[in-house]
Amino acid sequence: MISIDPKQNSERENYKLLIGSIIPRPIAFVTTQSGGGIVNGAPFSYFNIVSSNPPMVSLAIQRPSGRVKDTASNIYDNQQFVVHIVDDENVAKINETAASLPASESEIELANLTLVASDNVTVPGIMEAKVRLECRLIQAIPLGGEEPSSDLFIGEVVQFHIDEGIYEDGKVDAKSLNAVSRLAGTNYATIGKIFSLERPK
Repeated sequence: MISIDPKQNSERENYKLLIGSIIPRPIAFVTTQSGGGIVNGAPFSYFNIVSSNPPMVSLAIQRPSGRVKDTASNIYDNQQFVVHIVDDENVAKINETAASLPASESEIELANLTLVASDNVTVPGIMEAKVRLECRLIQAIPLGGEEPSSDLFIGEVVQFHIDEGIYEDGKVDAKSLNAVSRLAGTNYATIGKIFSLERPK
């Protein structure tokens, strides 16, 4: 086994080890809104569940060259965001939103996505997602010391929106959702084989 000291690595070297090892990663497509009313949309794979009581999710957004991204800036400003699960039917359009645009331009328009009003937050979501989570910011933590390199956001889910076609008996059907996960480089993965293991008592 190869042992590597991350302090001897560059940031890019550590990045490659992390994204190549921690797979598959769920992808959050996040919409936010600027003070000027521009709806920003971007995908993030540093994303997961934090708690179910109350329902909370985490989202980490990197600061390239120390610059706070538009999504992070908007969350800091209005403390609301909407998380969408990326699936096989919307992944191509979502990928278009990863383009670097000025804060004055909307990735939603670029990818020809359809905005839909939210119930409990002012930030709209997109119609093309089978799962949409309206979130209010609970905590924001800049990470990386005196010169933060990322921002960690914890959001409480204040409203779930689930497509009827994937919902049954209070559960989301994984095969019907067919969520797409992030691997390394330009690679993605679908759910693939599903198997069950009983948890020990």
